[in-house]
Amino acid sequence: MPINHPPLEPLLGYIEGDGAIPPLEDWHPPLSGEMDLCIRADGRWWHEGEPIARGRLVRLLSTILRREDDGVHYLITPVEKWRIAVEDCAFLIVDADHQDGVWTLTTNVGDRLTLDGDHRLSLDQDIPSVPVRFGLAARLHRNVYYRLVEQAESRTVNEDGAPQQELGIESAGVWQPLGRFSEEGT
Repeated sequence: MPINHPPLEPLLGYIEGDGAIPPLEDWHPPLSGEMDLCIRADGRWWHEGEPIARGRLVRLLSTILRREDDGVHYLITPVEKWRIAVEDCAFLIVDADHQDGVWTLTTNVGDRLTLDGDHRLSLDQDIPSVPVRFGLAARLHRNVYYRLVEQAESRTVNEDGAPQQELGIESAGVWQPLGRFSEEGT
């Protein structure tokens, strides 16, 4: 007896289209298993111990990636859900553009997002990251971090009652932190 899967035409439309993000929030298939796929901290994708060299394939896989409340990353289709490994953040910010008081960031898989109230930099392990979509985040690549630091200003913030200097930038009228240091410089 054949297995009756939901039609995959909607997914094929995303694959063949312009790289749009499918509606993963609407897909809730059961866990299919674990895939030997790892997104390394340097942003490279590895499958079965070999790097994935085809950029279009990485982009396609990135569009069906979701991080769930359990902190685990999954590749999701309407009928399958595969657990994968992610060493740090799923994506890297590889470019930043500033225009009219707004910073636009680009990820290593081609996503573009505006630093604003919905996409705010946060300090995780003292390295800024920014939410992208579906629980996924992007870590600032070193060259982008230094580019933003060149444009940064400092402000005094209170962290647990102790004043600290915070380095950051403003984008779309929202303060975006890049790092903290104590008033004494220690």
